[in-house]
Amino acid sequence: MKRFSTILTWIGGIALLCATAIDSLAVIGRYVGVPLRGSIELMQPMILVVGSVGLTLATIVANHARVRLAIDKLGTGLQMIAGRFSDLATAIFFVVLLAGSGWISFDLMGGNEVSELLGVPWWLMRLFANLCLLACAIIVARRVITGERK
Repeated sequence: MKRFSTILTWIGGIALLCATAIDSLAVIGRYVGVPLRGSIELMQPMILVVGSVGLTLATIVANHARVRLAIDKLGTGLQMIAGRFSDLATAIFFVVLLAGSGWISFDLMGGNEVSELLGVPWWLMRLFANLCLLACAIIVARRVITGERK
């Protein structure tokens, strides 16, 4: 899992650097009179990659936002049960998101969707997002089954 996290961190970091470079070039280009055409179309895939990788990394290290006001007052045994229930709800949430996103992807399959200016294929972005959602669902489901807590 450590190697997977490292690879994801590199992918997300490179995408973030690319997004920064694209946006910086677009802003500079506007000021010098040479606008970067399609900069928004290039930014969208980068932001999708950064967000999807961030979600997956947060799932790996079990670092999602949690409200702990009531949980911290419970005993150790009840905290474990509440944690497992929370993980189960999170796994169900990821599966539902994946089902909806997969449904949309299936409906639009073969539609040859590309961006207007540069021809960026949107199906690749959907595939990446769905793979990250699948990874998140598997990671949390494994945590539910094993009872492992970070």
